[in-house]
Amino acid sequence: MGTKTKKKKSTNGRNVRSTRKKPTDLHEKDRNYFFGDEIEQLLEEAKKNRYGIRDNLIILMMYRHGFRVSELVNVTLKDIDLKRARIWVQRVKGSLSTEQPIPGDELRAIRRYLKERDSELPWLFVSERRQQLSRKALNTMLERMGERLGLHAHPHKLRHSCGYYLADKGIDFRVIQDYLGHRDPKHTMIYTRIAGSRFEGLWR
Repeated sequence: MGTKTKKKKSTNGRNVRSTRKKPTDLHEKDRNYFFGDEIEQLLEEAKKNRYGIRDNLIILMMYRHGFRVSELVNVTLKDIDLKRARIWVQRVKGSLSTEQPIPGDELRAIRRYLKERDSELPWLFVSERRQQLSRKALNTMLERMGERLGLHAHPHKLRHSCGYYLADKGIDFRVIQDYLGHRDPKHTMIYTRIAGSRFEGLWR
């Protein structure tokens, strides 16, 4: 026996099926971010790739700065100030662009990559064909790494992981919002709602 579909009356008197979907939120879905140990697994697995130094840095930067894949592949050498340990994060989709600090281990990883990088192209990340690294190539690389580790891996999951980490660490809501470039605070609220740290002490 089939399930019944709710109908609503239209203004012209005919009954029509409702196509309205229930609102969904990240906290209502499966976990869409990596735990810290899973990030470490990805970083170590990236080193095993043919371009291990580059791929390790890609994972690290996507996680540390909450890059979207389109933002990362468009990072240029001019966006990075090695002397000041700063990176200009140019956001897309109307998001807020910001200058962010580069932690010591990330700075060393960038220097290692630049030593082996053989290209005159302006973009930081280049392909084996000496072209700008494409979104497709990055997606494929991460997907294959995830398969080897038994993880469902995609670039935006690394961005979500950045937001979750900051929220779970108790970083101020507005700081997280600006760091990820969110214009609309509701996008930041997702991370603060699912962060486990806010439930600490409930059973003491």
